Amino acid sequence: MIQPQLDYYDMGVGVTAFSSTRHGGCSKGSYATFNINRYCGDEEEDIHTNRLALCQLLGVTDDRLIMPHQVHLTKTACIDEQFLTLPAMERQEELEGVDALMTNLSGVCIGVSTADCIPILLYDKEHHAACAIHAGWRGTVKRIVIKAVEAMRNTYGTHPEQLRAQIGPGISLDSFEVGDEVYEAFLQEGFDMTTISERKKKWHINLPECNRQQLMTAGLLPEHIVVSPVCTMKQSADYFSARRLGINSGRIFTGILLKD
Repeated sequence: MIQPQLDYYDMGVGVTAFSSTRHGGCSKGSYATFNINRYCGDEEEDIHTNRLALCQLLGVTDDRLIMPHQVHLTKTACIDEQFLTLPAMERQEELEGVDALMTNLSGVCIGVSTADCIPILLYDKEHHAACAIHAGWRGTVKRIVIKAVEAMRNTYGTHPEQLRAQIGPGISLDSFEVGDEVYEAFLQEGFDMTTISERKKKWHINLPECNRQQLMTAGLLPEHIVVSPVCTMKQSADYFSARRLGINSGRIFTGILLKD
């Protein structure tokens, strides 16, 4: 029996938060073994089998495991009761071009896919609401986490200082070597490069730290932000890394499920 091997995060009572590893599925080759992303070239049959195994583990039905088609922008979609009533085709249209999902529905698992980019989970205990964010370097430059926190404030009345945040597995400063144009993109957007970059042979940027700083700018308390120690590139045997495996490879799924 397929049993997805997940890394779980403690974000409080009434919520299950996790990131998938490469283990516990049936995908093959550079998708081995647990991948549920339909946009990276994996076999549909294997994806379907892996999704069902994850749903069984989480105790949800397949139609309540929600993943967007990410495009490295900043759009946040709200998963509400109306969304759940939509036909499959319309649901897919609603999830197109989305890089963050939020919900206050129990029994719905929202999540994002990454393979070096930074996944971020937010949980608002007071309003029992959650958000899953995909922050690659482009989304980070565009301050997607700040915009997602604001979306939660506008939709649920979230108080940022009460949010809990988990920054999931992603590429580390040591591994994220970039060209001058990426460094310049951050610099031109006003980031303090002395705190998020380092010059080696080329520039290196610390995406987890940049997103941590943005969460604090959005109003989160430092003690409410947890950062995963996992570097996907260094630990590619256990976590998917596009830089190590190529873009035609699997993706980590980082999700959050609210309970009754």
